[in-house]
Amino acid sequence: MSRWLSDSAVERLREAADSPDLAGTRYRLIDKLGQGGMGGVFRVEDTALERQVALKVISVGDRESDWPARLLQEARVIAKLEHPGIVPVHDTGVLADGRPFYTMKLVQGKRLDEHVATIPGLSDRLRIFLRICDAVAFAHAHGVLHRDLKPGNVMVGPFGEVLVMDWGLSKLVGASRGAAAGPSGKNEAPVTEVVEQGTAHGSVLGTPGYMAPEQTRGEPSVDQRADIYSLGAVLQFLLADALSQPIPRALAAIRRQAMAADSADRYSSVQELANDVAHFLDGLPVSAYPEGPLARAWRWIVRNRAWILLLLAYMVTRALLIFFRPR
Repeated sequence: MSRWLSDSAVERLREAADSPDLAGTRYRLIDKLGQGGMGGVFRVEDTALERQVALKVISVGDRESDWPARLLQEARVIAKLEHPGIVPVHDTGVLADGRPFYTMKLVQGKRLDEHVATIPGLSDRLRIFLRICDAVAFAHAHGVLHRDLKPGNVMVGPFGEVLVMDWGLSKLVGASRGAAAGPSGKNEAPVTEVVEQGTAHGSVLGTPGYMAPEQTRGEPSVDQRADIYSLGAVLQFLLADALSQPIPRALAAIRRQAMAADSADRYSSVQELANDVAHFLDGLPVSAYPEGPLARAWRWIVRNRAWILLLLAYMVTRALLIFFRPR
């Protein structure tokens, strides 16, 4: 008489099989932190240094796929990127069952898609966005394209740390043309094209809603403007419920240019996108939204309203003193 296992029982067996056997390593398993597209992430103790770290390992069923090579590539990519907004890699190794793993800093905090509800203010959300841009711009400057930027791949720590996570779909890139002079007259970062390594034409890598159109079409080569599109989608997510009123036109224009369907119409670099957002926060003009004279005058008034109010208060006070002065 055959007996069928319930779905929950099958899931428990799968999780038990995927749990890493850390015998022969310096690590001791504590618990599982989460499951991603390329395996699981576990909390482990580094017994040599007496600290907790995160360990990432592919699932048992993926040993014969290209995931082992991708996992090691992800570790090597992250190791190139020493930046406060990117989690550092500590160690790599191979389990007794042949699965590769790597360990990294254990990040405390929440994913941005979970944390965003606690950030009601628009300016605070935009400052988090600028921190994300800073990490991505650093990666681009070091020849790395992320290709899966989304709120679920950003962590916000308890002390305000903002970290870009999950570089499993990242690619090394090579310069396709030299830097060109940007609007400021300074050389902008060169546009780069992905050097594909083992990704077949037609493969769709990324997350729907955050992938650039060229990624959705499965084009074999994309450049850093694919990440700029994804950043625009992250900005759109942050703006979704930050205001009870319409989004400011300049900010809407920034989001629109970052998410242009044609990559040629997007910002040419992440720094250019970040500059526009920073200028918006500072009350300065943004390149994505040309202003007329009335709009410029109004923005100047808004930016200098404190001084204008002080001047008006002074003038009113002087007028009252003159009017009520004894004759």
